[in-house]
Amino acid sequence: MEKRIQIDQVAPNGYKSMYAIEKYLGESDLNPTHKELIKMNASYINGCAFCIDMHSKDAIKNGETAQRLLLISAWRETDVFTEEEKLILEITEEITLIHQQGLTKETYKKALATFGEKYLANIILAITAINMWNRIAVSTHKPLLK
Repeated sequence: MEKRIQIDQVAPNGYKSMYAIEKYLGESDLNPTHKELIKMNASYINGCAFCIDMHSKDAIKNGETAQRLLLISAWRETDVFTEEEKLILEITEEITLIHQQGLTKETYKKALATFGEKYLANIILAITAINMWNRIAVSTHKPLLK
């Protein structure tokens, strides 16, 4: 794979500024399982090997099963996820693939009724954050952590 700039080295202050949103999300009321499902689903969609590698290890360390991680990309075809988790995976997909239709009115209304304003806001922030990380890692060919 072609070696490219590493933003954390070339523009460390810009890169570090992204940790502010991560700090906020870490202190938010988002369920850790929900956070990991968001990170994994967006990373699968975006084809981000760096993030899939990192977040699958984090998810397993936090009690997630390999089976569920492997089934995220086929979440509609399985019953291993709760209805809330399926909704989070759907929101993640719609926002990550915003160029297709964005967060649909139907999904938004269902999410608002299920999670409430504050929790939904945090879900959207988490999806936006991982998409930002994915775009940096994919565009710079970020090497996997050893």
